Amino acid sequence: MNIQIYGKPKCFDTKKAERYFKERRIKVQMIDISKYPMSQGEFRNIKAALKMSLDEMIDEKSKLYESLFIKYLANESDKEEKIFENQAIFKTPIVRNGKQATIGYQPDIWKEWE
Repeated sequence: MNIQIYGKPKCFDTKKAERYFKERRIKVQMIDISKYPMSQGEFRNIKAALKMSLDEMIDEKSKLYESLFIKYLANESDKEEKIFENQAIFKTPIVRNGKQATIGYQPDIWKEWE
């Protein structure tokens, strides 16, 4: 199992996800998404694995969401480009295991990966 956790250092759910895997002695690669954003390929793979719309993936309560005016963008490709450039807007943690991925704290799904 090769677990990557994309998260923010101050995010409570990210810390819980990291603790979940460490308690089970599963190696984790922790990635601060605000400092080290995903590549275009990783972004596409995670988006496909999540099977969610972009609107479901972003944290609408964040200050960044308000300042980027994403909800006013009509064109989906413009919205995707703006989100890709500002990845700190994602809900976290984004946990990736190969081609599988989850967003948020999802221990029931992670249990199936073991």
